[in-house]
Amino acid sequence: MRKATLIVLVCLFCIPLFAQISYDEIKSSKLNAVRKLKIKLPKDYDPSSEVKYPLIIVFDGDYLFEPIAGQVDFQTYFDDMPSSIVVGVVQGSERRYDGYCDEVTGLPKESGLRFHNFVAEELLPYLDNRYNTSKFRVAVGHDLMGNFINSYLFKEDPLFNAYVCISPDLSGTVRDYLGKRLEFFKDDIFYYMATSDKDLPYIRQAVLNADSQISQVNNQNLTYYFDDFENDNHYTLVNSAIARSFDKIFELYKPLREKELEEKVLPYEGTLDEYLVDRYDRIENLFGIKKPITEQEFEKVVKVAEQRNDLESLEKIGKLAKKLNPESLLGTYYLAQYSEKIGKTKKAKKLYESALTLNDVSHIDRDFIFSKIDELTIADTDEQEEEEDNEEN
Repeated sequence: MRKATLIVLVCLFCIPLFAQISYDEIKSSKLNAVRKLKIKLPKDYDPSSEVKYPLIIVFDGDYLFEPIAGQVDFQTYFDDMPSSIVVGVVQGSERRYDGYCDEVTGLPKESGLRFHNFVAEELLPYLDNRYNTSKFRVAVGHDLMGNFINSYLFKEDPLFNAYVCISPDLSGTVRDYLGKRLEFFKDDIFYYMATSDKDLPYIRQAVLNADSQISQVNNQNLTYYFDDFENDNHYTLVNSAIARSFDKIFELYKPLREKELEEKVLPYEGTLDEYLVDRYDRIENLFGIKKPITEQEFEKVVKVAEQRNDLESLEKIGKLAKKLNPESLLGTYYLAQYSEKIGKTKKAKKLYESALTLNDVSHIDRDFIFSKIDELTIADTDEQEEEEDNEEN
């Protein structure tokens, strides 16, 4: 049933997809030719806005562009990755020349080097000047181009932050020293590689050897994922690899889920507002985009604070929510809860009352707030009567 639902959803996404794709041409002095591009901008793209978007460069854009553009639509719909600019480089009959590498080094030479420089010195600057791109760039390649994109890793300053190498035809030094190269990065690098049990034998063996190298790399800045699919061949593994790679690369961007709450938030050493701030700072620093903390995520972290009996976190989460969105009742509501829990009923009542003057949030029932005000009013009356009785006695 779930598989059928996913198929229907994918079909629904594909219907408007082609209408969103535009075509462009870029004149290259490096190639002495004009190259065609397929471009898909986010649905809400506004060139006058200051919002920035990750840039995904799809080599083998002739056949890889559409499945990747569809996957991006699918994952952004569920907020599992940020809206992104997807650019496919149409290579056609030039593909062999574009991916031409030295047999010994495995690095581009002659026509391959010209194409390498075209991407680095012409294509990327052209896209950065034309669109609102963030600093986060993803390179995707299959087979020959899956090997080719590794050449950017061997530059002093790699052009891409994430590499999706689908059944790459690894060769030469790249094949033998890929793991060694990945040991030395001081900035965050994502590397994904995939093969399958029915992949081309010589490609599969080289990929498995590379995986054994990379798996031993001890570099906290490297995030490495590897998939060895079953019953897929050299071509059918592409769709699975695209979905898996994007799911992993953008894992930090996803909304807070149960696994993270249990494994990272609950045992966090410090107040939980710090966890939220740090998490979203990392998203901004890594992807170059500012993602707001949602009401639902605040609520999830407050529940963890309650689970920890952590009143300090409750207070600080309230202050953070109020600072980030002062027009919302959310922060004031949490501060009212905190005051109530520490016995400051008069302050709690005033905070609940002021919360009612602010904007609603989806998961807080205003009737409940009214009931809390009534409850605290009765408590204040009973407390006052008790004090008067004590004075008389």
